[in-house]
Amino acid sequence: MGLIGALMGNAGQADELALRKKYGNLLLDDETIEMGFKLIRDVYIFTDKRLILIDKQGLTGKKVDMLSLPYRSISRFSLETSGHFDLDAELKIWVSSSPEPTVSKTFNRSVDVYAVQRVLASHVLG
Repeated sequence: MGLIGALMGNAGQADELALRKKYGNLLLDDETIEMGFKLIRDVYIFTDKRLILIDKQGLTGKKVDMLSLPYRSISRFSLETSGHFDLDAELKIWVSSSPEPTVSKTFNRSVDVYAVQRVLASHVLG
């Protein structure tokens, strides 16, 4: 992920082994990471059981908010792909009957957003 993309808030794909090493304590014994993304200090991990959103807050990043979304609680999601002049794609996720998206994340062009959509679809619709 380039510096400009990081500063603009775009997420790039993260190494699965590095994610497991750093966040393995959040995973169940039989849970596997399917895909992960990093945005400056924030991390999004798609496992075979749930979506984990890690939001480092504050100036030092010592305060961390971890949101675990079981796929069964996701009622719908949308993907807006980039156009000719856009440098990013946006993913929105709704939980239960919430009228507004619970999660809204932006991904840079280095991310295969269709692969992200396939992972979500396979778990939410499957």
